[in-house]
Amino acid sequence: MSSSRPVITTSSGCPVDDNQNSVTVSSTGPIAISDFALIDKLAHFDRERIPERVVHAKGAAAHGYFEVTNDITKYCKAKVFERVGKRTPVFLRFSTVGGERGSADTARDPRGFAVKFYTEEGNWDMVGNNTPVFFIRDPIKFPDFIHTQKRCPMTNIPNPDMFWDFLSLVPESIHQVTILFSDRGTPDGYRHMNGYSSHTFKFVNKDGEVSYVKMHFKTDQGIKNLTRQQAGTLAGGDPDYATRDLHDSIKNGQFPSWTMFVQVMPQREAATYKWNVFDITKVWPHGDYPLIPVGKLVLNRNPENYFQDTEQSAFSPAHLVPGIEASEDKMLQGRLFSYSDTHRHRLGANYDQIPVNSAWNCPRHDYNARDGPMCVNGNKGGSPNYEPNSVYGTPVQDKSFAMSSQAISGVVGRHPQVHPNSDFEQAGNLYRKVMTREDRDHLIDNIVSHLKNAKREIQERQVKVFARADAEYGQRVAQGLGLPSSVLYASAM
Repeated sequence: MSSSRPVITTSSGCPVDDNQNSVTVSSTGPIAISDFALIDKLAHFDRERIPERVVHAKGAAAHGYFEVTNDITKYCKAKVFERVGKRTPVFLRFSTVGGERGSADTARDPRGFAVKFYTEEGNWDMVGNNTPVFFIRDPIKFPDFIHTQKRCPMTNIPNPDMFWDFLSLVPESIHQVTILFSDRGTPDGYRHMNGYSSHTFKFVNKDGEVSYVKMHFKTDQGIKNLTRQQAGTLAGGDPDYATRDLHDSIKNGQFPSWTMFVQVMPQREAATYKWNVFDITKVWPHGDYPLIPVGKLVLNRNPENYFQDTEQSAFSPAHLVPGIEASEDKMLQGRLFSYSDTHRHRLGANYDQIPVNSAWNCPRHDYNARDGPMCVNGNKGGSPNYEPNSVYGTPVQDKSFAMSSQAISGVVGRHPQVHPNSDFEQAGNLYRKVMTREDRDHLIDNIVSHLKNAKREIQERQVKVFARADAEYGQRVAQGLGLPSSVLYASAM
């Protein structure tokens, strides 16, 4: 063996003399359990697949930076925005939502757009999608919704009846469904799509003034989408198309970038706005709250190892920093718990010690990182694991970092969000005023090609939902399905 090559070792560092033959009793005899090199190798192999993400399982990611280009300190005191020209390291993971790790990148599905900002005040995770809205507005519906996007528990095959049965009974989904079944539901790779916070967040300035905000990341490469036919061809011939495109563009020095904007609403205006500003099924029209430029996000370095960074990366909307706070958005409130909880299940209690997840751009002083599986940061040595304490030099609280306060009163109970007819207004405007004729043609074709596989009763219920958004919308889908126009005027759901 060449002396320039290192010797294979076991996980404990012991050199291995033969990595091709197990220790056996004679050449044909049984294997000896004392062969630690074999047992070590097999035991690690048995455990080298961590649980797959429940959602966003298939993804691609890259490292980069965010640079402030416009001063927004009058809205937000977060250090990430403290001066024009400031750069903050980031890690951005793109993903499909419903499919498994082996699914096609070009499937009709929302795309995740999750950015981890490594700030001096801790990690800030902007965990969004490539659409500004979502299917539902209460987290209690989320597990049921995701179940309908997965495989049928009896056949283990995706089931159009499950998919459309749920959506047709939850008409608040119409806005997102209209976006999903447009060509934006199949973006041409990750570089040619936008990212959105979708949720409403709070920005707090140095004077304690609160504004409600929505965040937008607009692709500088321009929006490009695939037709249903193009997406299907790529799914069969190059199912990793988007992953390959992102990696190769960065490798070749063609660094993708996005311009960050925010919409800002003074807190006092929220109570009287025409829609519930915390409803994630709605957008804020730019005419009411225009886009304000903030900065540039650039991806310039591929991960050296997919599992180490991309697969083990863990994002949570609860990872916030001073100056950026959660709003009362019900869906956001549910995600604040759920994301970190699933990371602890998938990666372990100390998932935040994994390098890609660690707050490496700021000191970490807490009493939580003690013990548990995979504690690798020294376990805080002999310092106390309780607080308050009187030990010199141990971390203490600081009231100057208190969150903004807000008076809230009301009856505790399960309150439905009542939105008579407003669920359909924005979807109808999208169909009539934003989409071109070609966009509408593709939308109808995409819906019909999928909805035709559902039961007739589900088809009839869903076309009524489309018709409430726009009469022509419902009529064209009904016609494409071969349904009589009378179904649109049957008793309302």
